[in-house]
Amino acid sequence: MRLEHKVAVITGAASGMGKAIALLFAQEGAKVVVSDIQKEAAQITVDEIEASGGQAVAIATNVTQEQEVQQLIQKAVKEYGTLDILVNNAGIMDNFVPAADVTDDLWERVFAINTTGTMRTIRQALPIFTEKSSGVIINIASAGGLNGSRAGAAYTASKHAVVGLTKNVGFQYAPLGIRCNAIAPGGVATNISSTINEPNAFGMERAMIGMNLNPKTGESHDIAKVALFLASDDSSFVNGTVIVADAGWTAY
Repeated sequence: MRLEHKVAVITGAASGMGKAIALLFAQEGAKVVVSDIQKEAAQITVDEIEASGGQAVAIATNVTQEQEVQQLIQKAVKEYGTLDILVNNAGIMDNFVPAADVTDDLWERVFAINTTGTMRTIRQALPIFTEKSSGVIINIASAGGLNGSRAGAAYTASKHAVVGLTKNVGFQYAPLGIRCNAIAPGGVATNISSTINEPNAFGMERAMIGMNLNPKTGESHDIAKVALFLASDDSSFVNGTVIVADAGWTAY
């Protein structure tokens, strides 16, 4: 029970890595706020947690809307009295669109969810963490945030920005008892592929060049175990960094 008496907010927790993290955190004793833009799907995650004896609540949140992000953190504190762990998992792909073809609308939508949404939840959580002199932030970045061509221009840039934000927050707030780290998954079987619609042929061909080097496709629970390590006191000396979980793909 490494997270006993802890309260965790997890965005994008209705499916994939977010759901796996929510289930594992609850199993380890955390009270979990399951946040997702799809309330019914989030409630299914809650039902699974409760069926196993855990505590959870579903809160519908569109992370591109500042008011909804504020309400998410406020409701979490109202429900469970505090906040200890924030996991920023909500994200979308970008149809592998290369720089020459990217539109303002696509660029802004990808950044709104992947990067600005992450900043907004962190901004709401930090005053709570600062007051109690403790708190853990875990951002789901990507191997695409460390390399140049795992996706299109917008996704790649947005995840690089998440890595930079992680390091900035981790260092600046370290004296206040707050840790901020990121996980960079490689190829993981999740439903983020459902956000790909009519992929750009050129961009996809360029991004797929290195796929034959991928030793293994991971599962959501593989990432959840890394998140548990970062959320627990086992990682008390780990801060402002990115843990790559990709079976060695980016080691080549």
